[in-house]
Amino acid sequence: MRYAEFRAAGLFVGSGVIEAGCKAVIGDRLKRSGMRWPLTGANNIITLRCVMKSGRLEDYWEDRGAGGTLQR
Repeated sequence: MRYAEFRAAGLFVGSGVIEAGCKAVIGDRLKRSGMRWPLTGANNIITLRCVMKSGRLEDYWEDRGAGGTLQR
């Protein structure tokens, strides 16, 4: 990693910000009142949310063919 370069650009180089973001975005959204997720279901929801937010949903499904590869 080019830590000095990234810090000079005002970017975070530690994992704390990422870990806090994961906790807020993923943990809190999967633990709302009454929600219970098995591991495979949680992984599927996280995967879909990430590809949707990145604007790559069409690519995601094209890469998997008509049947998809989400675990059930």
